[in-house]
Amino acid sequence: MTETYRRIVLARRPVAMPQESDFRMEEASIPRPGDGEVLIRNIYLSLDPYMRGRMRDVKSYAPPQQLDEVMVGGTVGVIDSSNNGRFAVGEFVQGMLGWQEYGLSDGSGLRKLDPSLAPISTALGILGMPGMTAYFGMLDLGQPKEGETAVISGAAGAVGALVGQIAKIKGCRAVGIAGTDAKCRYIKDELGFDAAINYKTTGDLREAVAAACPDGVDVYFDNVGGPITDAVLAHINFRARIPICGQISQYNNETPELGPRIMPLLLINRARMEGFIITDFAERWGEGLTQMGEWLAQGKLKYKEDIVKGLENAPQAMIGLLQGANFGKQLVQLGEMP
Repeated sequence: MTETYRRIVLARRPVAMPQESDFRMEEASIPRPGDGEVLIRNIYLSLDPYMRGRMRDVKSYAPPQQLDEVMVGGTVGVIDSSNNGRFAVGEFVQGMLGWQEYGLSDGSGLRKLDPSLAPISTALGILGMPGMTAYFGMLDLGQPKEGETAVISGAAGAVGALVGQIAKIKGCRAVGIAGTDAKCRYIKDELGFDAAINYKTTGDLREAVAAACPDGVDVYFDNVGGPITDAVLAHINFRARIPICGQISQYNNETPELGPRIMPLLLINRARMEGFIITDFAERWGEGLTQMGEWLAQGKLKYKEDIVKGLENAPQAMIGLLQGANFGKQLVQLGEMP
């Protein structure tokens, strides 16, 4: 085993779109686990939009990322050495060990994985945080009903692609909004969405939503915010439900964009718009994992992973994620399977 490993820390707080220079690669000695600890060799790192919010030094639902500390992030890896009776060398685990090739843990927050059931990378996607976000956000807040129309922004992303498929399972017409023709073809041809809108090339987004949703919008799963959301909200139906999962189009703005006042739309239609964070459902993850796992095994759900290799490429991949360059769940492969 090598004596050192690499890690990436936040060197400075980004202004607008992050730059690679906002991050710094460091090399450190591989630690030894103390009493009750395990040393994990990370194999995959998850990159997610929430990380951009954590880079700001502002009050939010979670503490901000500290400067000169390892960037926050979900990982899956293998136990390299263990002084904890609950974990054996060679077992696979999912945790929050951040942007680094090795990490120490006392075992709290680690989830054991069975690679015979699904690839371990899925613990960061369809059978992890994105999957649970889609499951609880759509079913608990969206409450889709057979025959309704569900619109999903960011529809080719790790969460949106699953939301649309859940809508289909529940008997809805699923309409996805994405940023390339290839993504639109994917969600229609591969995932079974009924219609797809390329928001970058369509002439009038409101007209495009109206054409794709002739009976209006009953559920809008909002991943992006901004002008896309403005266009969809113009077509919501009576008692529409609007789960707010993310606002990725706004994360790099230094000042908030001006937009329409939406309260009359919500009032007239008696619609409900509600934000949520997946940790709100932490106690019910077992339920979500069981159902998503069953749908996956039955072939009712499909997923796509966008994997870049090497920790050194994580900053550029993160920037690409914020620009919509990824196609599916964005992962960084940090090491090889044992």
